[in-house]
Amino acid sequence: MSLPILVVDDSAMARKMLIKSLPPDWDVDISQAANGIEAIAAYRAGKAAVMFLDLTMPDMDGFQVLEALRQEELNSMVIVVSADIQTVAQERVMSLGAIAFVKKPVSADVLNAVLKQYGVI
Repeated sequence: MSLPILVVDDSAMARKMLIKSLPPDWDVDISQAANGIEAIAAYRAGKAAVMFLDLTMPDMDGFQVLEALRQEELNSMVIVVSADIQTVAQERVMSLGAIAFVKKPVSADVLNAVLKQYGVI
């Protein structure tokens, strides 16, 4: 059975690049969201066992998504993918329940290492 993953970024190009960086033989069902509101809806629809989450988005940003997941006790493995590499941002997302922080542009090697570390691939 395919693992449902969700790629959340307001940039279609960024979503496409992240998807291309995923392991080619990984059995996944990929969904996409352009903002946090769409991400929460996709999660509720069962499309986010693993979520790749950007931080800077309109309507509802990545921090707000993490806060909503936490408040509603929703369980998803969230990997934040962001160009915001400030230490304070990294610490905040980890305290909100993200399992990892990967900087943009995404490296397939780094992404694969994180996925292996958490036993997802």
